[in-house]
Amino acid sequence: MKPLVLVHGFMGAAMQWDDLLQSLVGQREVLAVDLPGFGARNTSAAPESIGGFARDVLAHLDERSVGEFDLLGHSMGGMIVQEMVALAPKRVGRLVLYGTGPIGVMPGRFETIAESKRRVREDGATATARRIAATWFLHREAGPGYERCAEIAAQSSLQAMEAGLSAMEAWSGEERLHEIESPTLVLWGDGDRAYLWPQVEKLWTSIPGAGLAVVPGCSHAVHQEKPELFRAILSDFLK
Repeated sequence: MKPLVLVHGFMGAAMQWDDLLQSLVGQREVLAVDLPGFGARNTSAAPESIGGFARDVLAHLDERSVGEFDLLGHSMGGMIVQEMVALAPKRVGRLVLYGTGPIGVMPGRFETIAESKRRVREDGATATARRIAATWFLHREAGPGYERCAEIAAQSSLQAMEAGLSAMEAWSGEERLHEIESPTLVLWGDGDRAYLWPQVEKLWTSIPGAGLAVVPGCSHAVHQEKPELFRAILSDFLK
């Protein structure tokens, strides 16, 4: 069985998957990576392109002698894994695009990328982390897991926040969607404030044979808001 590689998104970290990892113990090998500038690697400089993040993850897997793997990307991580598929299509088995889209500008997002950049500079890393993390939950700060997600987000470096926003703003994978050959699942919470339905629909209808799982009553952090349902959907697809 191929290992499962988990790629977090903007202001995320490998530790956000701790509950999922515990549930998969004994079932398969799971590798949760920290992107440069985030989590345990928050002292590393973050690249300013989605392709740069993708090459970093592939290099990490090469260092661990991981050949073929199943792949899940969340949010900005969903953009990164689309780039990984383009760079190394024969290495990717099953693909999960979770809470993400085909373009980085995210039309209809809770605020524009430009506004997020401005507020990062004005408010600082910690305040930005708590403010944006609240949008990931249907009931904002009252959402299950919000405090943990906010703590993880606050570990992101200021440089990584600005670099990540610039990377997303400049990225599009829309023209390559039809080239994805990996069996793909698009997973989305129906209250997501960052990636709205038209982007999700584009993934679903443009990737050949893609499946779709829409989880009701969730925003951007389905794995926190409805963890048992998230695990069931993921396990069913990866079997």
